[in-house]
Amino acid sequence: MPVVTIKLAGSLTREQKKRIAEEITDTLERVAHKPRRYTYIAFEELPDENWAIAGQLLDEEG
Repeated sequence: MPVVTIKLAGSLTREQKKRIAEEITDTLERVAHKPRRYTYIAFEELPDENWAIAGQLLDEEG
C-alpha cells in the first residue's frame, strides 16, 4: 500500500491537490503496478516561517 506525503511551504488550491493526487496515483499504478484503491496521499502545508533553507527562514527572504 503506497503512502505518499507531500510537504510544502505555503499552500495549494483544492484543484491543484486533486490534479497532483491523480498524477501520482496514475504513476504508481503504471510504474509500480499498485492498485489505485490502495494509494494514500497526504498534503502537509506549512507556513513559510516553519521552513528554513541555508539558515534562513523562508518568510525572511526578500
